[in-house]
Amino acid sequence: MDVDQISSSFDRSMEPINGPQPGLNLPKIWKNTYDNGVSVYGAKHDELPLISFGISIDGGMLMDDPNQIGVANLISDLMMEGTANKTPVELEEAIDALGSSINMYTGKQAINIEVNTLKRNFSSTLALVEEILFEPRWDATEFERIKRETVETIKRRSAVPSSIASNVFNKLNYGGHILANSTLGTIKSVETIELDDLKEYVDINFSAHLGTISIVGNISQNEALDAFKGLIERWQVKDSEIPEYDIPDPNQSAKVYFVDVPNAKQSEIRIGYLGLPRTHPDFYATTIMNMKLGGNFSGDVNLILREEKGFTYGARTRFSGSRLPGTFTASSGVRSNTTEESVNIFKNLMTAYRNPINEEDLKFTKNVTLKSNARQFETLGALRRMISNIATYDLPFDYIKNQEEIVRNMTIDSHNALVNKYIRPDEMIYLVVGDAATQLNGMKSLGFGNPVLLDKEGNPL
Repeated sequence: MDVDQISSSFDRSMEPINGPQPGLNLPKIWKNTYDNGVSVYGAKHDELPLISFGISIDGGMLMDDPNQIGVANLISDLMMEGTANKTPVELEEAIDALGSSINMYTGKQAINIEVNTLKRNFSSTLALVEEILFEPRWDATEFERIKRETVETIKRRSAVPSSIASNVFNKLNYGGHILANSTLGTIKSVETIELDDLKEYVDINFSAHLGTISIVGNISQNEALDAFKGLIERWQVKDSEIPEYDIPDPNQSAKVYFVDVPNAKQSEIRIGYLGLPRTHPDFYATTIMNMKLGGNFSGDVNLILREEKGFTYGARTRFSGSRLPGTFTASSGVRSNTTEESVNIFKNLMTAYRNPINEEDLKFTKNVTLKSNARQFETLGALRRMISNIATYDLPFDYIKNQEEIVRNMTIDSHNALVNKYIRPDEMIYLVVGDAATQLNGMKSLGFGNPVLLDKEGNPL
């Protein structure tokens, strides 16, 4: 049967050329700081009648007693279990009736409350947040339940190789620093915590000068400041400071560690060392430099270990950081019988990456980054996270545009200089969590000496 071809003005034998890079369209950001030290950051985004806001209290696990880690984590769990005027069920029903969400959680360096609500229910939702913050229930029964559940969570995670790997890798990097710990604490530390310890933490550390509020949505600056006035007036300044701990010296030579999980069918790999704080001038540039190595799905480590070899569902490399130094981490979970080859592939790819990137790969990295940026801030949550970054790290309001300039100005030479400065495989920690009976001896092939056998808490055996 003859079929007439549809005429077209497009030459479909030719691949379309790339159009111009999409531009960023960010809302105007504002800031207001009160006499008690609370800073409020915001931006209006009125496409939908929604508001997203967050309250961050600096400290988190950093404020825990090093011998009793887990207090801050229990606080964020318990404070969502009712208020002085509402039982846990009544608080949950009040939030649900407004169609809002209120979540509270503890990080290593802050306790955070994140809230999403309809504009018409903003005032009522904020009133519940005030109640949670300033009128805690301190229910002894709920405290004991949450404490038991936390201990059970720690026990479960202690049997999961990926959790073991992450926890031990932290300890190897941070040593005696409090960041070496999980916010959950340990079974031993949690079992020593009493309800009065939580009350004391809040009384001392929930200080206005450590608080920051960020808000985005269908609300003006004046409306937001009027709404938060009552909360800010109730928030007292207390004599509390975040303790400082010495950061360990980085590794000077590579070392291999192994945690035995008998008969494990999969090995967890963590490779890296202490890196940069988020505030370091090179931090963002290193995240761009890392893209081709393993910063996204098409990175070298994933293409080889997943796509070519089929050893894993995913492999990544990343730089993390906060106000304190983070880590460079290469990670994957691989089939047990591919452990030795996989670790050597990581090492060899990182070594080869120290050679200059080619122009095509650098151009691809730039295009992916700039195009993803253009759509990265389309949701309220993404915009509020951007504003939270500004507040947390004291960034300029237009820091996103500054980052785009870093991407545009990156050259082969500057890319290679960053790689050679921050990707040093001969100085890294190589950690494997897996079956020692079949995989331990293979780690000698890395050329960094005999592997050190550790227990599941990271202590030498």
